[in-house]
Amino acid sequence: MVLFIIKRIISSIPILLGVTLLIFILLHIVPGDPVTLMMNDHVDPDTIARVRAQMHLDEPIYVQYFNFVWDALHGDFGVSYKLNRPVATLLVDAFPNTLVLATAAMIFSWVVGVPAGILSVVKKYSVIDYFFMGSALLGVSMPVFWSGLLLQYIFAFTLGWLPVSGFDNILCLIMPTVVLGWGPAGTIARLTRSSLLEVMGNDYIRTARAKGLSAIAVLFNHALKNSFLPVVTVMAIQVASMLSGSVITETIFSIPGIGRIAVNAIQTRDLPLLQGSILFTTILVILGNLAADMMYFFLDPRIKNK
Repeated sequence: MVLFIIKRIISSIPILLGVTLLIFILLHIVPGDPVTLMMNDHVDPDTIARVRAQMHLDEPIYVQYFNFVWDALHGDFGVSYKLNRPVATLLVDAFPNTLVLATAAMIFSWVVGVPAGILSVVKKYSVIDYFFMGSALLGVSMPVFWSGLLLQYIFAFTLGWLPVSGFDNILCLIMPTVVLGWGPAGTIARLTRSSLLEVMGNDYIRTARAKGLSAIAVLFNHALKNSFLPVVTVMAIQVASMLSGSVITETIFSIPGIGRIAVNAIQTRDLPLLQGSILFTTILVILGNLAADMMYFFLDPRIKNK
């Protein structure tokens, strides 16, 4: 098990370095000088040059990149140009809000998606099946920004049941949770259904039925366990994507999380903050993939021989 994890970590290092290089290059070829954006238009060129030297922006780009990687390895993502605070501190302060939202969306997607997929198999080709699969397809297909605005219009502006934005109480969490978890719930429901239908056609399922086992016993004791491997893997990957991909949701509902920090950094061209945000979310995605590989290791013994 330890060797398996070490192999996965080593294989993730080139990916992480490639992402950091791509981020650094793309952010530095975007038009606009961050120092000029930070300061008043009437500041003289000498002051701008002095500030650029203090921020090491006058050094060659490859030197800036290696300095960035070296500092990141030591947990130093730089200092925000606009907020004048360490990027690591800003990310640590914002991450709990993102974690709460992602956890709520994750639980929502699991609680809704798995039962919906199972009921669709039990009531195959019925109205229930078509309803759940139609809702799942709608959740997967509908853009997050559109579903967020739609829920705000219905439940906040029209009905007045929920606050339109903010992150002060449990009511503020309901709409962002549904918006962020609807798509993953649809994916889990469709995958659970397809995987269950595939397993239900195997010989050992027919043998279990021939022995006189009830449909419920066959479903939960035999079929569900053996069909859950791809579902569990997708769940693990979705956790990382929820933690890193809640940019639009946090922006729509004014949630002070990692996603909103990244959006503000883009608007102000705050390079250290934006680089730190993207690198932080990349690490979360890699950890999510590692968790999925570990689940495969426990659920599928054949992986132990690879």
